[in-house]
Amino acid sequence: MADANRQVTRQPRGDATRQSILEAAEKVFADLGYAAARLEDVAQVVGIRRPSIVYYFPGKQQLYDQVDADIFASMHEFVLKRVEGVDDPMARLLALLDAWLDFLVGRPTAARIIQRLIADPAPRGDNPVRFSESALHDIEAVIAMGVSAGTFRPVSAMHILNGVAAGALFYVCNAGQLGDARAYDPANPAELERFRALVHKLAEAAVIS
Repeated sequence: MADANRQVTRQPRGDATRQSILEAAEKVFADLGYAAARLEDVAQVVGIRRPSIVYYFPGKQQLYDQVDADIFASMHEFVLKRVEGVDDPMARLLALLDAWLDFLVGRPTAARIIQRLIADPAPRGDNPVRFSESALHDIEAVIAMGVSAGTFRPVSAMHILNGVAAGALFYVCNAGQLGDARAYDPANPAELERFRALVHKLAEAAVIS
C-alpha cells in the first residue's frame, strides 16, 4: 500500500517534468533548429541534467517528434473548437484561418518550428506529414465542402494553404526580422486585426469566382 501511495504521488511530478521538458524543447528547437539543438540545451532551460531528459525521451529525434506532435495536435484541437457548428463554407474557411493565425500568434515558438520544418524537411525523414496531416486535412475538408456546395470555384486546397494561410507564419516570424523601422508586435490587437482583415480579403478573392 505504501509503494502504491508513493507511485501515485510521484506521477504528477513526473508529468510536470515531462511537460517542462517539452516546453523547453519547443523553445530550443525554435531558436536553434534541429541540427544545432542539443539535449544539454534543453536540460539547461529546464534546470535538470541530460540523463533526466533521456528518462522521458530516448534521444533528440524522439523529443523533436513529440514537440511536433504536440504542436499539430494542439493546433487541430484549437481549430475544431473554432469551427464547431459553423456550416457555411466561407464562414468555416475564415474561422479556420483565424484559428491558425490566433494559435500561432499565441504560440510563436510553434510558428518558428513549422517554418523550420518547411525549410528543412530532413528531420522528418521519409514521412514529412507524419504530424501535420491533421492541419492539411482541415483545410482540404473546408475547401472540398465549399467546392461541393458550389460556393467556391474549383481551387486547390494547397494553393489556399500556400497563398493565403501561410501568411500567418510570416506575420508571426517576420515581426523582428525586417529592421527596427519595420518591426511590429504580432500580438498587438490593432495590428493583428488589420492583418486578419487582409487574410479574409485574400481568402475570399481566392475561392470566389
